[in-house]
Amino acid sequence: MAKTKLTPVITAHWDDDKPWDIDSYRSHGGYSALDQVLKTDPDEVIETVKESGLRGRGGAGFPTGLKWSFVPQNDGKPHYLVINADESEPGACKDIPIMLANPHALIEGIIMTCHAIRANHAFIYIRGEVPHPIRHVRNAVEQARAAGFVGKKILGSDLDLDIVVHSGAGAYICGEETALLDSLEGRRGQPRLKPPFPAVAGLYASPTVVNNVETISSIPYILKNGVDWYRGFGTEKSPGFKVWAVSGHVNRPGIYEAPLGITMRELLDYAGGVRDGHSLKFWVPGGSSVPLLTEDQLDIPMTYEDMVEAGSMLGTGTPMVFDETTSVVKAITRWLEFYKHESCGKCTPCREGTYWITGTLKKFADGRGSEPEVKELVELCDQIMGRSFCALGDAAATPYPAALKFFRDEFTAATSQNPDEVFDPSATMVIPSLTGAKV
Repeated sequence: MAKTKLTPVITAHWDDDKPWDIDSYRSHGGYSALDQVLKTDPDEVIETVKESGLRGRGGAGFPTGLKWSFVPQNDGKPHYLVINADESEPGACKDIPIMLANPHALIEGIIMTCHAIRANHAFIYIRGEVPHPIRHVRNAVEQARAAGFVGKKILGSDLDLDIVVHSGAGAYICGEETALLDSLEGRRGQPRLKPPFPAVAGLYASPTVVNNVETISSIPYILKNGVDWYRGFGTEKSPGFKVWAVSGHVNRPGIYEAPLGITMRELLDYAGGVRDGHSLKFWVPGGSSVPLLTEDQLDIPMTYEDMVEAGSMLGTGTPMVFDETTSVVKAITRWLEFYKHESCGKCTPCREGTYWITGTLKKFADGRGSEPEVKELVELCDQIMGRSFCALGDAAATPYPAALKFFRDEFTAATSQNPDEVFDPSATMVIPSLTGAKV
């Protein structure tokens, strides 16, 4: 079987001297299709994106054109586009490199999207801990403004557009679209109860589309080259190309742009294989919030539907690879500590569930677990899954069941000799007193 070839599109000119500069982007065809797109009826643009089959690259994989079509028209309200650039999923790192090396694809995609959904304001919400991408994107906005691509009557069209680059404060929960909107409005970042969905009542209670960086960066290439060209990549149900970020115990961790449907074995080969002298133990397809897989699943196509059938999810498409030196128990515990720390505390299942799961897992990591607690952890995960305000609770409830399925022996080996020993929250609780002493 022939090896799937890399298909550099978004990453095609990253080896230029200054790929983030507007001159570099335009020398590779950037902004060349913008004038024609702005002359096209917005509904036709939406229909083209629908036909392309582009799915959201932020993790959920929702059809992009369909999401755009949910925005009501002629409602008398302003419409907004919000770019979710708060990439903070453990193991996910593909939006930040895109903003560093090709910010103008994002800017051009924003202009085209705003034309389609009839929006005059766009916000790019970038994680505050990454100052270099923030600088590059702000510079790209100003370069586009100077070139006449941002502002009033863009290229003689009826589109007026202002783009605001907003720096977040480093809360993982603000990667959830409604928490991000609350943060943009100046409130504490906490998820909203849905419905209403952002397409109807989003930013400032107005119709809003929230899309991922990679999703919008794909738009200029689709609208320039056409639906047939885009569908020439990938599979029927998961068409197109994808920016894969392979990390972990590999010889060449990095960015590899390839069609959807490539296998992890092929991506692993591009990444130089598992680090020398070691063997693969497990891998995760798209960040820590998706169930782990083993070597037996290396040849499954990396598509949205195939990953679900395999018992995992494609997620952000940022595979992490772990070799035999990794303790599954400690890795899962570390991930749960992250979710516990980043829980906003708004809903009980997530706030209390992550606390109890982490406390119990810590016992296994220290070799003090008990056999009854192996089952108790499954029950705890079941109580969280599908019951929290947002996907953070589901993300926290995902790693353990998959780890138990493939590596139950590691959890049973981490049990203590006292099966009656259980997690006591009072033993770890710190209560501040009025004098400042801890009791």
